[in-house]
Amino acid sequence: MRILALNSRLKPTAAILLSVGIVIGCSAPQKEAVETDPLEVLQPPIGANSSLPFLTKAKDRLYLSWVEKSGDSTMLKYAFLEKDKWSEAKKIASGTDWFVNWADYPMISVTDSGMMAHFLAKSSEGAYSYDVNLTQSENGDAWSEPFVVHDDGTETEHGFVTMLPFEGKILTTWLDGRNTGDGGHGDVEMEHRGAMTVRSAIVDLSGNLEMESQLDDRVCDCCQTGGAVTATGPVIVYRDRSEEEIRDMSIVRLVNGSWTAPQPVFQDNWKIAGCPVNGPRAAAIENSLAVAWFSAAEGNAEVKLIFSKDGGETFGPSFKIDGGKPAGRVDVAMVDENNALVSWVETTENGAEVRVSKISSDGNILSTKTIGEIDPSRKSGFPQLEIIGEGIYVAWTDLIGKEQPEVRIVKV
Repeated sequence: MRILALNSRLKPTAAILLSVGIVIGCSAPQKEAVETDPLEVLQPPIGANSSLPFLTKAKDRLYLSWVEKSGDSTMLKYAFLEKDKWSEAKKIASGTDWFVNWADYPMISVTDSGMMAHFLAKSSEGAYSYDVNLTQSENGDAWSEPFVVHDDGTETEHGFVTMLPFEGKILTTWLDGRNTGDGGHGDVEMEHRGAMTVRSAIVDLSGNLEMESQLDDRVCDCCQTGGAVTATGPVIVYRDRSEEEIRDMSIVRLVNGSWTAPQPVFQDNWKIAGCPVNGPRAAAIENSLAVAWFSAAEGNAEVKLIFSKDGGETFGPSFKIDGGKPAGRVDVAMVDENNALVSWVETTENGAEVRVSKISSDGNILSTKTIGEIDPSRKSGFPQLEIIGEGIYVAWTDLIGKEQPEVRIVKV
């Protein structure tokens, strides 16, 4: 991937439960000072040298997946939190040929009838040639033999996956490098490379694929994709890429069984000749949709949020919500149809912090809290945010004062 070090991300590994106070927030429409709450350390069933957490929810359960490394082997595991109690940790898959990256992490998705997970495995000796492997399970104990979701067979990049439960199946999207012809980032002359694309498929729990589609034929090479399921249907958000190297947010929507043409979420007009490795996130309740992203147009770094009331067909104004020195790495969750939470990494004089703000759909920042310190390097990855019940959970990799990355859970 053609990566510019505009911001550094760490491997996410500390999960944090905040009090209901930040969910409820304040009714007054003014911006509050950043608050820091004391933390109560909890203990998820996670082993040593762990990183790359991912959070999702299903019914009353919060699911956490993560990666553990031992020698040359990499293992993907998960556990769930229900009624303040953690299940045992369970292995999903492992291998010695995985592509493990600070920005492109494995994840799980849960439906009423089972679970699905993905990881990246090398397809050749090229530095950036790897495939998206899927595995599924009906009970979360026994997992199927992994299979590659794309059928192009090229030794190129495939990654930055979004997985959304949809009608009992999993809508899976990914960045697809089959047209780039560059598995090693250098073995094809720049002028002869094609563009990265966004592709998708709907996958059932038997591994059958439906609606294999190309969603956009030219996108940013290595920014995460995001998505949500609205009352109208699923939406996918991503960093687009014009011929003039404008790399702003775009959206496609699955409406009445067909994907719409790409449309801008918001036009920052950020012109940049390389990938900032800083993708968008989306969340929805009914047709209320929130999209968060990072931009640095004209050198002004910003974390931004925008709302839609019609499932992403149109958007209102965008709102800047950072503290003035953001590194990005955003996530977003809907509190209700009129309020959202956004997490991001904010640079400070002494390093960096994970912060969470509650924002109303009219742009009022109702509360902002510092969740904790985070190593400002890429090794700390992308913090994850989720709401379930009256709890707010944030996950990231804790590196500060540690010889190895370590997953932690903290309650505010």
